[in-house]
Amino acid sequence: MEETLKILVIGDDELDRMIVRLALNQAGISIELDEVEDGNQGFSALINHDYDCVFLDYHLPNQDCLKLIHKLQSSGIKVPVVILIDSENEAKAGEWIKTGASEYLIKSTLSSESIAQILRSAIRIHNAEMQRDLATQQLKETHEQLSLQNQQLAAQQQHIQLQNIEILEVSRLKSLFLATISHELRTPMNAIIGFSQILLRPKFGQLTTQQMDMVERILNNGKDLLIKINEILDFSHIEAGKLELKPEILDLSKVVNNTVTEIRPLAEAKNLSLLVKTDLENTLVFNDAVRLRQILINLLSNAVKFTESGSISIEIKEIPKNRVTITVKDTGIGVASIDYQNIFAAFHQVDQGLSRKYSGTGLGLAIIESLVRIMGGEISIESQLGIGSMFKIELPRQIKLARDLGDVVFLTHQHHFNPVHSPNKASINSPHLKL
Repeated sequence: MEETLKILVIGDDELDRMIVRLALNQAGISIELDEVEDGNQGFSALINHDYDCVFLDYHLPNQDCLKLIHKLQSSGIKVPVVILIDSENEAKAGEWIKTGASEYLIKSTLSSESIAQILRSAIRIHNAEMQRDLATQQLKETHEQLSLQNQQLAAQQQHIQLQNIEILEVSRLKSLFLATISHELRTPMNAIIGFSQILLRPKFGQLTTQQMDMVERILNNGKDLLIKINEILDFSHIEAGKLELKPEILDLSKVVNNTVTEIRPLAEAKNLSLLVKTDLENTLVFNDAVRLRQILINLLSNAVKFTESGSISIEIKEIPKNRVTITVKDTGIGVASIDYQNIFAAFHQVDQGLSRKYSGTGLGLAIIESLVRIMGGEISIESQLGIGSMFKIELPRQIKLARDLGDVVFLTHQHHFNPVHSPNKASINSPHLKL
């Protein structure tokens, strides 16, 4: 069923109004028609009722139709307006359309067909304009919301930046505190260790068995505490970006074997076998011997600590792109996969309780990961609870220097080091003098 359109005709000529009425009826359009004679009556009708279209005579008594259109617009009344004009006034039609009219209709050509076409066109144009205005309003509101959100986001970013500055300052103060307290603790701890060692020497007097046991405990606990203090100091230097490597040409196989010799008594005390496998055609590398030993000591000590029975193995071998791998494998308690993501985090321990079975600062693996990263390498873990763990370190055979060390080259076909100064500035990457 066709919708009934509510139409308002504004004009002082009864004949014109009748022609419009007849044309609308003959067009077969279902309408509800109201008629008024002047603009004031038309404005009042539009204030009090909703209309689908208005037919407005261009010539109204005592009022210009353009003024009525402006009055409707200023009052916020939105309705399709069709101007009824004479043929001699068609030139002004464009001006009325620009002012706000939807369509115009020449009275002499008015028919059922033309009025139906104009009516539909006016309503269609009006609906399109309404949709455009609605879209514009929505776009404006969206723009305002985005502007508000951008302001809020900018405020949040500024707040986050301030928080980051505060966090960085707190972190700096924390690192400074750790470095200071660690440095201050090392001096008396070294004195405790030194005096303990002196007391254990026979030439300073014979101790009773009980005294000997007590001094050895002081010495061992002092050494253990010094290790923890050194870890904290190293960590504070790493956080502050002040830890620098001191690379040199060294025999990786010797560094590994010497470290294993240090750890072997700990492994034998727990009846653990400690195996070393070297698969290197060239054992020379350019790295920091002290830091490499620190990495190995940490990994092997952890392996002994967390392994109650079975074996520990360490393997070094060559891989493509002039790199080497160091793998430490044990048959210990293992690590759950859920803990992989935090295993290298500072102060993280799988068992965080105060009554935990295994002691430590939780910095060992964090320091190892940082050192390996500084060396340009990578470290990974494979582990299974109750089965064991495997830590694999991949390092470049020649680490990059923090500063230019000059024109240092060395031979690799010999088993000893022979640094020389090259007059033609050959680098240690020379194909004839390659690590």
